[in-house]
Amino acid sequence: MTARRLALYATMAMVGLVGCGGGDTADPRPQGGAGTVTGDVTVFAAASLTESFTRVRADFEAANPGVRVTFSFAGSSALANQINQGAPADVFASASPANMTTVTGAGNSDGSPSVFVRNQLVIAVPDGNPGGVNGLADLTQPDVKVALCAEQVPCGAAAAKALDSAGVELTPVTLEQDVKAALSKVRLGEIDAALVYRTDVRAADDDVDGIEFPESAGAINDYPIVVLKNAPNRPAAQAFVDHVLSNPGQAVLTAAGFQAP
Repeated sequence: MTARRLALYATMAMVGLVGCGGGDTADPRPQGGAGTVTGDVTVFAAASLTESFTRVRADFEAANPGVRVTFSFAGSSALANQINQGAPADVFASASPANMTTVTGAGNSDGSPSVFVRNQLVIAVPDGNPGGVNGLADLTQPDVKVALCAEQVPCGAAAAKALDSAGVELTPVTLEQDVKAALSKVRLGEIDAALVYRTDVRAADDDVDGIEFPESAGAINDYPIVVLKNAPNRPAAQAFVDHVLSNPGQAVLTAAGFQAP
């Protein structure tokens, strides 16, 4: 056998060994990055995230064509209770650490939550401010109708803290189960004012005006997010959380009026 033919056989044998060895050692799991996750992802998220998370979803799905994200937006307290009662979900994004603790304390999170944004209250009034509201003290006037979120809802807890800090006591005409419901009362002209998040007023465009008040600085809410323990699609759930925490995700959220954590 010629030396040239021996060299050819040796090369072929080495190629064969590499091919066989690669089958034994290669990691078949996705290595991360855009497009490596597939399937449906269900995200339970605070109502105040409706507009911004809808934009985040568009970017995330564009980067991961095999994924479809479905949202359930509501008050964080209601969502936490649904999760603990076994509602199928992959991700929970809460408008306060307290409601997140309801879930983590029950052992229903996969790992520790990450705070991804913060939010601050403003006084929302109908366009043109027909009630002449300029601060918290004006909300106590007998002819001013006010809506608040229920206190177990994060926007309600923040409102109670701000009002207490200001020494203001008022009786709302309605207590709503999420911030969007309170804002809706303002948009429809059913009330003169509501304490809602700055981001919600911005999302309402020209329908409402927002009035800043100094006491809101002491009642800012942190928003934590976490993959849930029984997530049906954990890889895609983690990818969604990672996207929310990424620079592109944060850019969408801060453009909506959220503050960086």
